[in-house]
Amino acid sequence: MSTTSTTANHSAAVAAHTVVYKTLVAGGINIAYREAGDPANPKLVLLHGWPSSSHQYRNLIPALAHNFHVISPDYPGFGNSDTPNPSTFAYSFDKLAEVIGHFLDQVGFQHFGVYMQDYGGPVGFRLLTEKPERLQWLIIQNTNAYEIGFTEAWAGLRHAFWVDRSPQNEATAAGLLELDVVKAAYLTGSTRPELISPDNWNSDYFITLQRPNGKQLQLDLFYDYRNNVALYPKWQDFLRKHQPKTLIFWGQGDLFFTPAGGEAFLADLPKAELHRLQAGHFAVEDCLDYISHHIHSFYKKNVAAAHGAAPKK
Repeated sequence: MSTTSTTANHSAAVAAHTVVYKTLVAGGINIAYREAGDPANPKLVLLHGWPSSSHQYRNLIPALAHNFHVISPDYPGFGNSDTPNPSTFAYSFDKLAEVIGHFLDQVGFQHFGVYMQDYGGPVGFRLLTEKPERLQWLIIQNTNAYEIGFTEAWAGLRHAFWVDRSPQNEATAAGLLELDVVKAAYLTGSTRPELISPDNWNSDYFITLQRPNGKQLQLDLFYDYRNNVALYPKWQDFLRKHQPKTLIFWGQGDLFFTPAGGEAFLADLPKAELHRLQAGHFAVEDCLDYISHHIHSFYKKNVAAAHGAAPKK
C-alpha cells in the first residue's frame, strides 16, 4: 500500500523581500508594477529609464525590500503596462507623469523617496514640482537636468529632429530604436559587461519597442523631450529652494549623459552625496551591491536620523 500527501509549497504570507507583480488602472490605463517590502517601512519609488521598465530594477528591489516598501511602475507604452494608440493618447512626459501621479495616489504613496534614472527624471521632477510635499528624499542616477549633461549621442535629436520633425529627421531619429543601440546603452561604459544580462536589451527591444505602435510612441517621446530641456531652470530652482537630502550615483561612461551632467547637480545641491561609478547608463546592472549598500547607509545616516528613526534591520 502506498500513501500520498499534498503540501503547500509556499507560505500563505509572502516574505517581505519577495517581489510581487501587480496591475491597477490609473488614469484609465492598466499599469503594471513590481512591489516588495513591508508597507510599514519607509516608501521608495523607483522610476525607470529608456527604453526599459521596472525590469531594470528586478535585482535592486529585493536588495532594498528588507528596509523599504519599494514600488516600481512601468510607464504607459513600456514593459507590461498598456499601450494606448498614439492617435488617441498623447505620449508626452506631461502625460506619463500625470498617469504615474494617479498610480501613486491609488497605491497610497503620499510621502516617499524617489530613485530617478534617465526618463525617471522628467517624470519624477514633474511629480515633485507639482506636489513638493510628496518628497522625503531623492536618489539621482544618470538623469539629466542641465544642458551640459548631453553627450554627442543627442546631436541628431537636439539639432535636427527637435528643430524640424520632418520625415527625413524622424527616420534618422528612428535609428536610435534599433537593437544595437539599445544594447550599446547597457554595455557602453561598463567595466564588467559580463555582469549585464542580455535579457535587458532583448526584453526592451522585443517587448517594448517591437509592440504595435511601439516605435511611433517612442518617437513622440523623443520629440517631446525638448520640453524637458525648457523645464531645466524650473527643476534646478526646485532643488535650490527645497534642498532635498540627495544621493547621486553617476555612471561615468554613460552613452547619453556626460560626467559633467552629474557634477552639475552639486551647484544646486551642495550637500548632496555624489558617487562616481565606473559604469554606464544602467549602473544598477554592474554596481548593484555598491548602490544598494549606499542607499541603505545614506538613508540611515541622513534621512532616518533626521527624523529620529531608522529602518528595521
